[in-house]
Amino acid sequence: MKQYWLMKTEPDAYSIDDLKRDRTEHWDGIRNYQARNFMMKDMKPGDEILFYHSSCKVPGVVGLARVCKEAYPDFTAWNPDSKYYDPKSTPEKPRWYMVDVEFVKKFPEVISLNQIRQTPTLEGMKLLQKGNRLSIMPLNKHEFQTICKLAQA
Repeated sequence: MKQYWLMKTEPDAYSIDDLKRDRTEHWDGIRNYQARNFMMKDMKPGDEILFYHSSCKVPGVVGLARVCKEAYPDFTAWNPDSKYYDPKSTPEKPRWYMVDVEFVKKFPEVISLNQIRQTPTLEGMKLLQKGNRLSIMPLNKHEFQTICKLAQA
């Protein structure tokens, strides 16, 4: 069964335009156990993603992506030169995982966090819950479709 996700990234680190250029990319550097578990246990190829820019002038959903490869060990954790290095993670006993995502569509306009907050049918969305800072979070089909409608995607 297809699932829906919101994945956050800072646009100066990796943006929707970067994904559009690259077409597919591994989603590395997740160092939160709950977000890792979503990738390891729940994300499957074909799952739909709302691509969200955070820590920027207008945070919000900027496009669509899709999971194209199931979770596999995040090799950046093994590289001492990587900002995602974790000496407790090894190839024999990986601690962190990643999935591959593919570009689907860039929205003509950002669906801003404020716009999402002002949409009554989205009030229960995990993104809007106080203290939720996860970079990956599940969505229900209604939330996904509502944001796509706002974007006229």
